[in-house]
Amino acid sequence: MSKKLQGNIMLLVTALIWGSAFVAQSEGMDYVEPFTYNAMRTLLGGIILIPIIAIFRISGKRSGNQTRERAPLKTTVTGGICCGVILFLASSFQQWGITMTTAGKAGFITALYIIIVPILELIVYRRNRAMIWVCVAVATAGFYLLSIKSGFTIGKGDLLVLCCSLFFAVHIMVVDCFNEKNTDGMLMSCIQFFTAGVLMLIGMIIFENPQIDRILDAKYTILYAGIMSSGVAYTLQIIGQRYTDPTSATLLMSLESVFAALSGWLILNEKLNAKELTGCILVFTAVILAQLKMPWEGKKIGTEKKNEKTS
Repeated sequence: MSKKLQGNIMLLVTALIWGSAFVAQSEGMDYVEPFTYNAMRTLLGGIILIPIIAIFRISGKRSGNQTRERAPLKTTVTGGICCGVILFLASSFQQWGITMTTAGKAGFITALYIIIVPILELIVYRRNRAMIWVCVAVATAGFYLLSIKSGFTIGKGDLLVLCCSLFFAVHIMVVDCFNEKNTDGMLMSCIQFFTAGVLMLIGMIIFENPQIDRILDAKYTILYAGIMSSGVAYTLQIIGQRYTDPTSATLLMSLESVFAALSGWLILNEKLNAKELTGCILVFTAVILAQLKMPWEGKKIGTEKKNEKTS
């Protein structure tokens, strides 16, 4: 199995976990406020990774590519702190904005990082295949059908969620940047969680009134979101992105919204109408097409991953 396929599978699992975690997050908001919920689950994600990192070190196994020299510890720590700060900003803007707009519009606007990432790629260092831009357009149309229930107007909450989308796009690019330096993926993810978690904890203390009994009431949703959505999924994102370009990674991870809709349908008995099902199909189609090389396409344009090798 090629490294790229392994990475794509990791990112697909990431999207599946994030999408299914939407149910847990929705239930958790019935008990605690946003900063409290995010702080608890993010810190839990970091704590969960500590024994996993220890096991890998003891067994002599390390995440990532073994054919290149590992980056200095300082670089990994810097990457973790940068990703943590960006993750905190993205999550905070999203939680703040969603209180002023509908969940459907927030989901659609957040998913616009699938457009922002290829634009950032174009500005920073590489071009994308023409087919990728087609896939981005198809996926965006799919998200619109999936998320927007009525007329689309721009309000303060929508602009805040747009800021969240921008920060999520920057997060993907920063992860790619530090992956190129061959940082320790698991350790960087762990540092990311503690950085974001501490900042969220500060926000919780300043802006909210956390209560232990309410946190305990939300314990099952926090455990799932902390262990799976934070600890497992974000780590898979960092490792999976090592083997594919940011735009392809973005399209794969954007399936989060589709999996969230399907999870709501299966678990919460939420209804999906023909318009929403069409949106799901369009997003799935865009993601599949993005992974295929069209007959009319020549050699892949752009910077190839140096560590993308077959195993």
